[in-house]
Amino acid sequence: MHYVKRFAALAVVAMTSALSAAQAQEVIKVGISAPMSGAAANWGLGMDWAAKAAASEINAAGGVTVGGKKYKFEVISYDNKYNAADGIKVAQTLISRDKVRYIVGAIGTAPVLAMQPLAERTGVLMFQSAWGKSLKGESHPLTFTTSNSPYEILRPLYSHIKAQHPGIKTVAFLNPNDATGKEMLPEAKAVWESLGVKVISENWYERSTTQFQPVAAKLAAAKPDIIDLGVTPPADAGVVFKELAVLGTSAVKVVPVATNAEQMVQIGGKAVDDVYMGFSGDYSGKLASAKQRTLNQGMEKSVGEALNPLQLSSYDGMYALKAGIEAAQSLDSKDVAKALPKIIFDTSYGKTAFGGAATYGTAQQLLIPVILTQIKGGKLVELARTVPDELKQRLR
Repeated sequence: MHYVKRFAALAVVAMTSALSAAQAQEVIKVGISAPMSGAAANWGLGMDWAAKAAASEINAAGGVTVGGKKYKFEVISYDNKYNAADGIKVAQTLISRDKVRYIVGAIGTAPVLAMQPLAERTGVLMFQSAWGKSLKGESHPLTFTTSNSPYEILRPLYSHIKAQHPGIKTVAFLNPNDATGKEMLPEAKAVWESLGVKVISENWYERSTTQFQPVAAKLAAAKPDIIDLGVTPPADAGVVFKELAVLGTSAVKVVPVATNAEQMVQIGGKAVDDVYMGFSGDYSGKLASAKQRTLNQGMEKSVGEALNPLQLSSYDGMYALKAGIEAAQSLDSKDVAKALPKIIFDTSYGKTAFGGAATYGTAQQLLIPVILTQIKGGKLVELARTVPDELKQRLR
C-alpha cells in the first residue's frame, strides 16, 4: 500500500509538471524595446499600451492557432532610453533572459541597430519603427518595419508644403546627434533639393539637451524660408519653436517625425501653430477606422494623450505576427519571416501587406497610409491620408 501511495503521489507530481510545461508552451512571449523615459518617453509608453491592447484582443478571441493548438501572447517591455548602450542591454535581457523569440515594437535607429545583430543571429523576428534604411534588406531577413519612414513620408510631405508655399527657397535643419538623425538627414536633403529648395544650415543637438537657446539662435541667424526639425521629438520641438518665436523667426515650420500635437502645443504654445507634421494622425476623426477611434479613446484614458502612428505600430505588429504565424503554421521565426511578404492581413488601418522591395530590395515595409497633418489653433488638423500605390495593386 505504501508503494501504491508513493506511486500515486509521484504520478500527481509528474502530471502537474507536465501540465505546467504545457501551459508554459501555450504562451508566446513578445518583446518591446522603446524609450520610456526622457523626451521620447510617450512613444515607448504608448507602444507598450498598444501592444498589450492587441494582445488582450487576440487572446480574448482565442489566441493564435498552430497545428490545432492555441497560444496566447504575453508582452514584455523595457526602456532602451533611445541609445545604443541601453538598446543592447534590453536586447540581451529580452533574448537571453526572457527567451523572447519575437520583438513586436522597437524604436530608435541607434538602439535597434544595437539589437539587430543579436536578434538576427539568434533567430529573433523583429518588428521595428526606426527610421534607418540600413535596417532592412537581404542581409536582415528577420527585420520588418511596421510604421512609415522617411522613404515613405518625406516626398509627399515636402511636396505638399512646397505647393502651399511656392516661394520657399531655403531650408535649415536641426536633428538629434545620433544614428536616427544622421540616417534621416541625407534623404531629407535630397528630397528638398529635388523640389528646388537649397539647404543652407545643418545643426545637431544631443538628446539630453534641455537648453535650446543657442541652437535656436543659430537657426534664426541663417534666415531660412523653412526650419525642418527632422527627427526631433515633439517635446524638444516645442521648446525649439518657443525659442525661435522669441527671436521673431517667421520661417515655415516642419517636424516630419512629430507624433504628438498635444505635447508640442502644451510646451510651445502659440509658437507651434502651423507646424507641418508627417508622422501624426487624427485617430478620432472621420478618416480614421472604427478600430483606431476606439484605440485612440483607450490611449487617452490610459496614457493621457492621443494615439499616434509610432505607438500604433506595435498594435499592428501584433496582428502581423499573428497572421504570419498562422500562415506559416509554425513558431519558427524564419518560417514566419518567409510567410509575411506573401500574405494580406488585417491591421488597424484595414487590409494591408508588407512591400517596399523597390526601395529596400526586400518586402519588409508595412504598406500603410501616409498621413499629413498641421497644427491649427492649437489643434491637430489632418490634411491628407494617401494609400500606397503598391497596396492598392495588392488588394485588387
